[in-house]
Amino acid sequence: MVLLSALPASAQERSARADLGEADRARVADVTRPATDFSRPEPFEAMTAGAASFSGKPDHDAFRHPLPTLSLEDQHRFVLGKALFEKFWVSSPSSTQASDGLGPLFNARSCESCHQGGGRGRPPRDDGDATSMFLRLARPARTAQEEADIASLKQLNFPDATYGRQLQDQAVPGLAAEGHMAVTYGEETVTLSGGEVVRLQKPAYAITGLAYGALEAGTSLSPRMANPMIGMGLIEAIAPEDILALADPDDRNGDGISGKPSFVLDHRSHQRVLGRFGWKAENGTVRDQSASALAGDIGISSPDDPRHAGDCTAAEKACLALPNGVQARLGPVEAPPPVLDLITLYSESLAPPRRRNVADPQVLRGKQNFYAAGCTSCHQPKFVTQRDAANPAFAFHLIWPYSDFLLHDMGDGLADGQQVGLATGREWRTPPLWGLGLARTVNGHGFYLHDGRARSLEEAILWHGGEAEKAADAFKTMQPDDRRALITFLESL
Repeated sequence: MVLLSALPASAQERSARADLGEADRARVADVTRPATDFSRPEPFEAMTAGAASFSGKPDHDAFRHPLPTLSLEDQHRFVLGKALFEKFWVSSPSSTQASDGLGPLFNARSCESCHQGGGRGRPPRDDGDATSMFLRLARPARTAQEEADIASLKQLNFPDATYGRQLQDQAVPGLAAEGHMAVTYGEETVTLSGGEVVRLQKPAYAITGLAYGALEAGTSLSPRMANPMIGMGLIEAIAPEDILALADPDDRNGDGISGKPSFVLDHRSHQRVLGRFGWKAENGTVRDQSASALAGDIGISSPDDPRHAGDCTAAEKACLALPNGVQARLGPVEAPPPVLDLITLYSESLAPPRRRNVADPQVLRGKQNFYAAGCTSCHQPKFVTQRDAANPAFAFHLIWPYSDFLLHDMGDGLADGQQVGLATGREWRTPPLWGLGLARTVNGHGFYLHDGRARSLEEAILWHGGEAEKAADAFKTMQPDDRRALITFLESL
């Protein structure tokens, strides 16, 4: 992990990588140069994560495999971390010591429940099951001090006084769940060149059955679908200088793209770091993302987020009165250091799968259209990870995540109205696209965007607005064969 405070202020925007010598800088610059020849694949393009790619069968388990570059010791730790990631926690007290502590209010009983197969979540099912998607709750700053706390990164935003930062739709026996997400859909239509009409479903969110009173005035609801897990350690190993070099918050080059970095405080060091994970880049490391999910989604405390009652608030007295799962012999939290360490190792070590059909003429044509539409302005194709990454398994790989990991204004259509740290209610982190073509294979569905409103890749593109509107317009005006080729390219990722 590189602390942003370690970089001079001027270097936080444009800086040569400190981990590379001159020869390596030239090599990296050459291999990450944008494509110009679309008649054939680029060198190493099929290897999504270089030597760290998974090259086995692209089946429903394609996102469950460890980086082949892991040491033998870390391969063993990966297996242990997988068991903890899939483990179902139970309520306290329980005879299964070191497995209790669930909730008391929660959204899921295991990490795997949301990230099934290491893949993405989905909108609520017809039976109401919303395990892999939840509602973030937050209100804006109300005072000068609260605004200062957000500006200084002490707070990302402010929780609802009763229901906290997240609606908990499940509870341990004897306690009422906070409420349940309700989604209704309207419809918008878009007409493409050639006369094709695409119907987009537009969701509206509410909460039914609030068990502890009304929401606080000003509390906003932001739906969040679980993100895929592949390649997270490689994302963390991207040099911050390379991400910051892509930022243009004032649009100085006039291209209409104003990506800006998210900065957050590291949970342990409390130092300023670059946000890379979460829909609004609210976490800077895989470990921080893991600790936040343990506490917020499952209600399990860890050294980095020691909330035994998870997201339970002072207003939910019955929740606070229930026993927790702390075992004195194991330490002061429910998931002691070995547990969090192993879950983090597993989460950061899931290998991106090798790409398919990279030399197919239709894929190459679609790739050219992807570039021509301006999609790469945000979906940056490739990086080379740091040579001095903390774990050698993640070091100096050419990776193809197709993201700049910056915040972008995506327009009114996708706005949730909820500020998260430096991200406004219209801004989202560019999601990586690697593994996109295996979404249906891994998870059995094709729901995309932060709330799963898009039922196809075509719909996902058409929802792009704000800084991405020009790219969406380019897609709309393409000839039908060119649009199909672009989708075929995305399905090869």
